[in-house]
Amino acid sequence: MKAWIKSRLGSAVVGLALVVMTGCSSTGAHPPAPVQAAVEDYSYVIGPGDSLNIVVWRNPELSMAVPVRPDGKISAPLVDELLVQGKNSKEVAREVEKLLGKYVRDPVVTVMVTSFVGPYSEQIRVVGEAARPQFLPYKQKMTLLDVMIAVGGLTDFADGNGATILRTSDAGKQYSVRLKDLIKRGDVSANVEMRPGDILIIPQSFF
Repeated sequence: MKAWIKSRLGSAVVGLALVVMTGCSSTGAHPPAPVQAAVEDYSYVIGPGDSLNIVVWRNPELSMAVPVRPDGKISAPLVDELLVQGKNSKEVAREVEKLLGKYVRDPVVTVMVTSFVGPYSEQIRVVGEAARPQFLPYKQKMTLLDVMIAVGGLTDFADGNGATILRTSDAGKQYSVRLKDLIKRGDVSANVEMRPGDILIIPQSFF
């Protein structure tokens, strides 16, 4: 009977060791995320849910605020069904000028984005053991700490140092990040910049 118990205990210890080793190896399976990742010449790209303020110089009757519909298009006076998704404000302004040029002589248009959501391809997504998993509009120089503040931090069950960033702008390459060190220990060296389209994956801890 004692031999059987020892055998069972031995098997349990070996199994636990294998689990620990597997967990340790998976944590280091991905390279650390680069500290600097923002693109210097980044220009905000318009997406569904954004709001645009279109100003036509000396033509107040043609100026108005319009929402970007779910299909990525807008409608304004003399501008019907214009696709703006995936374009920046300067590109949209030039297209509006071209359309208004059929009715107004030498129109000068300024387009300002007043409410930011951005296209799905550029949103930051947080999944797993965050307090409030959600998507966030990307902002230039946005960091991992900014993202974690927005989602309310980690849950009690999160494996913070086992988290990864899936970088869609880098052919789906995955990087490891140290959320526990950053949030719980205040280690600012664990803070890294985000890229448009990043997916932050926070696994559950098994211990």
